Amino acid sequence: MRAVVCGAGIAGLALAGCLGRQGWDVEVLERAPGPRAQGYMMDFFGPGWDAAEAMGVLGAIREAGYAVSRLSYVDGCGRERAGLPYARFAHALDGRLTSVLRPDLERVLREHARPVAGLRFGRAVVDVVARPGGAGVVLDDGTLLDADLVVGADGVHSAVRRAVLGPEERFRRFLGCHTAAFLLDDPEVRREVGGRVCLTDDTDRTVGLYGLRDGRVAAFAVHRVDDPALPADPRTALWRAHSSFGWLVPRVLQACPEDVYYDEVLQVEVPRWSRGRVVLLGDAAQAVSLLGGQGASIGVAGAWLLAERLARAASVEEALAGWERVWRPVVAEKQRAARDGAAWFLPASRSRVRARRLMLRLAGLPGLDRAVTRGLVGRARGNVRALAAG
Repeated sequence: MRAVVCGAGIAGLALAGCLGRQGWDVEVLERAPGPRAQGYMMDFFGPGWDAAEAMGVLGAIREAGYAVSRLSYVDGCGRERAGLPYARFAHALDGRLTSVLRPDLERVLREHARPVAGLRFGRAVVDVVARPGGAGVVLDDGTLLDADLVVGADGVHSAVRRAVLGPEERFRRFLGCHTAAFLLDDPEVRREVGGRVCLTDDTDRTVGLYGLRDGRVAAFAVHRVDDPALPADPRTALWRAHSSFGWLVPRVLQACPEDVYYDEVLQVEVPRWSRGRVVLLGDAAQAVSLLGGQGASIGVAGAWLLAERLARAASVEEALAGWERVWRPVVAEKQRAARDGAAWFLPASRSRVRARRLMLRLAGLPGLDRAVTRGLVGRARGNVRALAAG
C-alpha cells in the first residue's frame, strides 16, 4: 500500500512514521524549502501523550522539552500580578506534561519517520485526482503521484482541502485574533525570564516569553483584531499592538526577525474528513487553535489513531469512517474548550483580568487544581488506545 502525505508538520510526520512501520510505502511532500525554524513553545499533554508513548517517541519528546518552573502574569513594570507553580498544572495532569518548541517536536517526529518514509521539501501540491480504489496528487511541476491513500496534513490553509472540498472560507472559524511567534537572542531578557513562562497581564493582548536552554528566548504574541486580513508588514503590526505595554516587550519586539511566523487564530470545521481515498488530518480539518493549547497533542494522537485504524480495518474506506466516528467528538470537545477559554486567555476587560488572577489563586489550592485545569483544557473524552481497539 502506498500513501502520499501532504505536509511535513506534526500530524503528517507522525502519520508517516506510523504507516511506514506498518509496511506502507510512504512519501511526505512539504511545500516549504526546509524544516521550519520559527514556532511556538507548546504544552504537550492529553491524548497526544498516550499516542507518543505508543509510538515510542515520548522519551525523545520529553528530552527535547522543558520543565517550566512557574507561570507568571506580569504588569508593565515586570511585577508579578498573578502566578502559579507549573507543578500544579503537572499534578492536575498526573505529571503527563512537558513544554516543547514546535520545531523540536517536528524534529523528533521527523527522525522517527525518516527511516521508513521518503521526505521531499519544496514540493507544492496544486491538485488532487480521485480514482476508484485510490487517489493522486499533482505537483507544481506537473508531476502526478499515484497512491492508495492521499493525506492532507498541510495545515489550516490546506491545499488538499481546497482541491477536494472548495475554498477555505467555507471551513474556517476566525476567533478574532492574530498571533506571532519567533526566537530571539538577548541575555538580559533571558535572565529576567529565568525558568518561567511570563505573560503580560493586560486586556485584548498578551506577549509570552519562555527561556530556552541554549540562552535564547521563545516569544509569542496574540492580540485581538477586527479584520482577519493579514498585514503587509507583520513586525509593524506587532509593534502597534504591543509596544505600549512596557517591561521587556519593546525590547523583544525590536528583535523580531523578518521571517516571523504570523497568522490568524482560527479553527477549521469540516463536515466530513474524508472523500474516497483522500483524508484530512491535523489542522487541515481539526484545528483547535493556540487558545486551546492542544493542537500538537491532537495532531499526534489523531495521526497515531488513524494509522491504527488503517492497520485493523478490512478496507481503507472502513478505516477512515471508523476513525472519524470515534475521533470527531474528541476534537469537537477540544475546540469548544478553546473557544470558551478565549475570554480567559485574552480578557476583554479589567474585571476579567481580575477574575483570571482569582482563578489562578484557586488553582493553587489542593483539590481545586484539577477542576480548574479541566475547565481550561476540556474534559478527557476517550483513551486513544481504547479508541484504536474499537
